Amino acid sequence: MDAKLVDTTRPGQRTGQAPDIDTTTRKPPNAADIPGWGSDMARENRPAVPMERRPARLPGLHWHDVEPQEIHQEVFHSVERPGITPVFGTSAPPTGISGRMRKLAFAWSENDLRHWLMLLAADRVNTVEGIVSDLASGHVPRLYAETGGRAELKHNPKAAAAKAATLVAVVGLAWWMTRSRRGAARR
Repeated sequence: MDAKLVDTTRPGQRTGQAPDIDTTTRKPPNAADIPGWGSDMARENRPAVPMERRPARLPGLHWHDVEPQEIHQEVFHSVERPGITPVFGTSAPPTGISGRMRKLAFAWSENDLRHWLMLLAADRVNTVEGIVSDLASGHVPRLYAETGGRAELKHNPKAAAAKAATLVAVVGLAWWMTRSRRGAARR
């Protein structure tokens, strides 16, 4: 599908010069081709003014305030907010080391990089806590399958081979180091 370019130059206009603007409507000749055109114009000349409504839409709603959700566990909220929002998620309550890390992260403002880095680190720690919890309950996690190993092998075999080679090298190095320490301790 080829898009045709509309020539908006006037006779004698140099190439690269801005096209003429119709002074009566304040529209360039190809206004429809410009994404977001008119959003910074005066309110009475904006293309979306007929769609903007005053008063706001949905008058006469059947509730005034949302009934607050009951709190049965610790819920973190931004320090920029005076309190907890009426509705919040409780699918993963904060527990263990990752929960303490999240609590520490919410002591900082959301525009502070430490807040987000602590939350990312808490996610990683939570993953390790989950694996340890699985092992403690007698369930051996299928790490390769659960982390998308089969899909990577199918769709990105070079990266899968590189990861396998790295794993073999690390395990081999660890085995070699323990063997060499045992040999040195026997002498």
